[in-house]
Amino acid sequence: MGFLIDEKRLVFGVETAKTTYAFAVDNLGLLRHLYWGPKLNGLEDFEVPELSELSSNDPILDLTDEEYPVFGGMRYKENCLKVIFADGTRDIEYKYVGYTQTEEELIIHLKDVYYDFEFNLHYKTYEEQDLIERTVSVKNNTQAVVEIEKIHSAQIHIPYQDLTLTSSHGRWLAEFQEFKQPLGQGKIILENRRGISTHNHNPFFILDRHATETEGEVYFGILKLSGNFSTIIEPRPYGGTLVQMGINPHDCLVTLQPGEEFVAPAMLFGYTNEGFEAMSHHMHDYAKQNVLREGVRPVLYNSWEATEFDVHCDEQIALAKKAKEMGVELFVIDDGWFGERHSDADGLGDWYVNEDKFPEGLNPLIHAVKDMGMMFGIWIEPEMVNPPTQLLKDHPDWIYHFENRVNDTSRNQMVLNVTLPEVQEFIFNMIDDLLSKYEIDYIKWDANRPISQTGVSRDMWLRHIEAVYDIARRVKAKYPHLLLEACASGGGRVDYGMLESSFDDFWTSDNTDAYDRLTIQNTYSYVYPVKAMRAWVTDANNRSTIPLTFKFHSAMMGTLGMGCNILKFTDEDMKLSAELIEEYKQIREVVQNGDFYRLQHTSSNNYYCYEYANETEAALFVFLPQTQISRTGVRVKLRGLDANAQYTFTLAGTEMKKSGSYLMNHGIDVKLSGDYASTIIKFKKA
Repeated sequence: MGFLIDEKRLVFGVETAKTTYAFAVDNLGLLRHLYWGPKLNGLEDFEVPELSELSSNDPILDLTDEEYPVFGGMRYKENCLKVIFADGTRDIEYKYVGYTQTEEELIIHLKDVYYDFEFNLHYKTYEEQDLIERTVSVKNNTQAVVEIEKIHSAQIHIPYQDLTLTSSHGRWLAEFQEFKQPLGQGKIILENRRGISTHNHNPFFILDRHATETEGEVYFGILKLSGNFSTIIEPRPYGGTLVQMGINPHDCLVTLQPGEEFVAPAMLFGYTNEGFEAMSHHMHDYAKQNVLREGVRPVLYNSWEATEFDVHCDEQIALAKKAKEMGVELFVIDDGWFGERHSDADGLGDWYVNEDKFPEGLNPLIHAVKDMGMMFGIWIEPEMVNPPTQLLKDHPDWIYHFENRVNDTSRNQMVLNVTLPEVQEFIFNMIDDLLSKYEIDYIKWDANRPISQTGVSRDMWLRHIEAVYDIARRVKAKYPHLLLEACASGGGRVDYGMLESSFDDFWTSDNTDAYDRLTIQNTYSYVYPVKAMRAWVTDANNRSTIPLTFKFHSAMMGTLGMGCNILKFTDEDMKLSAELIEEYKQIREVVQNGDFYRLQHTSSNNYYCYEYANETEAALFVFLPQTQISRTGVRVKLRGLDANAQYTFTLAGTEMKKSGSYLMNHGIDVKLSGDYASTIIKFKKA
């Protein structure tokens, strides 16, 4: 497994546990894609037939399934790389010049035939997860500036056209709305142009051929980039389908100085013939084994709904005491603790503790929280500034703006120009000051508006998020214990770019309605890890008829948090919350670190069934938002159990013991009734 190279014929293979990906240098010197699918026995059987033009309207450059097509010559298909050389030439003619292989990486070296301009295709494999990672690096060895108008990280070829696309669309409060559509003919573009948020589309794609959860061919991929991405999916006129992912070329121009190199964000992709479930397991395992820190995430309480901006030391301590009574492990103070922050109109940028709200600073609150045995967290929005603040008065040039335009505001705030080194240092020093002064375990990093009036630099869309990544890495390098939550008005920064730059959790959506969250969390689960999915029990955005148990069960499907005003909780609410938090702690290991299953059923009632399993236990979540006329139950067949083992569990108040084979093939009958009914059934391997 790894890399296979036929040096004589210049055929290259990338292998995982169950797949082969192959390409070659053809007779014209073009890098041509050959195959991607189930694993083959080596490269010997591959042929690289010579191509010839079909007609004057079918140029050979369009016929060729190039591994990395560029703009130039008689190419009319989508390209991955388009540049402008100093003399005005706007196309590339490349040649293969060699390869480099290490234990971790295969690099294919390509070079323009005239200009000293090189681009290198990088391949990395995650063998057990059946995933391949690709990116491209470009280097300007000329003596003049080269401008990059478009750079996509990779192109992949799928040998079919009768495919169904699955991805997400949405908006604020409605992120991760799954959609499916047949490809048909024409081009599909999924993208983001806002700089910060990905509420509308997310940088992942899934293409399948009549697949189900457990059967069928599935091709999928993600881009490790926050902000402005582009996904292009196009059935080819000559057969097959191409997919490209990369930096959105919208209003983007990357300038390469002489001697400068640029590396595009990586694209991670995979293939399985075992359905959507296997796809999700590959992605979840990749995240758990290569990205996320070990251990389990703490149960948190966030003060926003209880107090909003009106935070005061004594009331926060009172909230912390109530949270501790319920079994909460992490207390997070949200917006309002700093500057003149009494609404969203002021304060952002003036990161000093408000003395009226905290006369003795934050330490009395933090010490009280720590004395209760809880961790302490805090909210910040470091990329933003409010117009009335001292920061903006001192540094009016620190925001994105055009000199001859009125400055844009949204949510009463402007966006700091984080591409400036001095702004980066300001943000890092602010966070460093907080963490060095106070015992802070958790930071919720928010961003509540998109970027606009970007200034004259057209690479800022990319440089902004690169700077955010860099600041996060610097912070985590100095404070490795810290947990960082990525938030952008809810689910605006749910992507692998954030995870791989040192963030630990996602705030999945500002919509915390327990019923809505079932669909949001379902789509999220296709490619993103459960362990990073923060889910809260709240009062806001919830149907008034949803009971507390249903809210908890919905939130317990991820990393559990609470945001209710618990000062108004009755004794009964407190008791029930404590019991449910304790139940979550009992299953937290399997929920956060186990395998996740979206279970199918045939009930005429609209049940939602999910399972988490590891080697010793499983947890089954069953939801029934509304009982329909038939009032039928649901037969649930579990997944991922040991067929030869016995499992103990309690069903409808009766203790039972069944074999894994029985539970997976026959299943159990669950019947819920009423509206917003739910249950969790725990299985222990005997």
